This record gives sequence, C-alpha cells and structure tokens, in this order.
Amino acid sequence: MPLDEVTITRAILEEQLRVILEHVELDVAVVGGGPSGLACAALVSEKGRRCAVIEKKLSVGGGMWGGGMMFPRIVVQEKARRLLDRFGIGYRKYADGYYVASSVESVAKLTAAACDAGVEFFNLTSVEDVMIREDGRIQGLVINWTAVEMARLHVDPLTIQAGVTVDATGHDAAVARLVERKAGLVEVKGERCMWAERAEDQVVHHTREICPGLVVTGMAANAVAGEHRMGPIFGGMLLSGERAAQIILNR
Repeated sequence: MPLDEVTITRAILEEQLRVILEHVELDVAVVGGGPSGLACAALVSEKGRRCAVIEKKLSVGGGMWGGGMMFPRIVVQEKARRLLDRFGIGYRKYADGYYVASSVESVAKLTAAACDAGVEFFNLTSVEDVMIREDGRIQGLVINWTAVEMARLHVDPLTIQAGVTVDATGHDAAVARLVERKAGLVEVKGERCMWAERAEDQVVHHTREICPGLVVTGMAANAVAGEHRMGPIFGGMLLSGERAAQIILNR
C-alpha cells in the first residue's frame, strides 16, 4: 500500500485530539516530568487515578538526563535502592550505602513505568496560570504551548481541571510561585546552597500539600521550604515522588 500523507496527518490529529478531550478533567495533574514527577505519576496511575504529566520541554526526565556535569551516571543511596528495584533500573554498588545507575536508563525506565500505568504526557506545554475558587482550592491549570510563551505571543490559553495538582517543576517551583504571586496562599522561600546529606532527607519531609489541591514534590518541595539542593544524587527525588503519591492516594 502506498504511503498517504493525508492519512498520516489525520491519524496524528484525530488520535491526539481524542487524548486531549479525554484528559481535560483529571484526578491528578503532574506539572514537570523529572524523576519525582514521573515516579509520582506512575504510582498514582497504577491505582486507577486518571493522571497526566505536563512538561514544558520537548522531552521528559528533567535534570536526571545529564547525570553529574553531563556524565550520564547518577548516585542513589541505600534507603532509595528499593525504588530502583521497583522500576527495574539497573545499578552497581559503589561503596557502602551508595549505588551508581545510568541516568539514561533511569529516565527511560521511569517513563516506561508511567506509560505502562496509563499516564498521558503533554510535552511542549507550559502552565501559565492556575484556577482557584472561593475556598482557596487549586481546581485546575491554565495551559498554553511553550512556543507561545517563548515567543511572548498573546494567544489565549486553554484549561485542565484537576482534583490534585503536583508541582514537580524542580528548582523553579513554578506552580507554587504562581500561587504565591497571584493568590498569596503560599510562600516560596527559595532553595539554598548545596548540602546533599541534609537535602536528601529534607526533600521527603517537605513533600506535602502546601495549599488545598496543590502538592509539592522533588526540588520544588525544597525550594518552597527554603531547603538545600543536593546535586546528582537522586534517591531523594524518587522517595519524594513516592511520598507525593501516598499523600494523593490517602486523600
């Protein structure tokens, strides 16, 4: 059968429009496709929640892709090793309590786990606002193409309704900062300098619902709390994503 360009185009448009229409109402909207966001999305979707990841860049994975200074290896500590096993990520013991894994495999396996669980991905999509009602609850997100944001064009956005929004935007804590600036419901203190040991423990501690309907995870949680950063050790990111999923599932 000869290739038909019109059929190819129709297939993409019809399928993606179907997916968009099925996801304008979500149980969980995860903003940011880094390790904590991917882990959270995979774990909540496994339990039957309708979940989508909204990622402003072309690819998911966040800072994990680059490993340490573009050496594609990451370190995970003992307490998070079970999550490497959980997602089928290979690793090698480096020293007592320290394991080394491929950053590329880690992103691929986390993404595959999310896909297998039924997570939908909307890449090249930015969140430019949130929807808040009288009770102070975050009810959804205002989205636009990242290209529109980059070009500073005036193009009216569309919206997604979500029972819970997860800010997994990393160092920027982008959703929390929107809520701070426009509604004053939260305070984003900003992240502090590197202190890996403290940051790895505290990122899980600071993973929480900071206002009704908004959960922070990963480096966004530390940025909101004024906590330290940790560099290319990613156990805390995985544990934080798991903690965010538990908070959502327990609601």
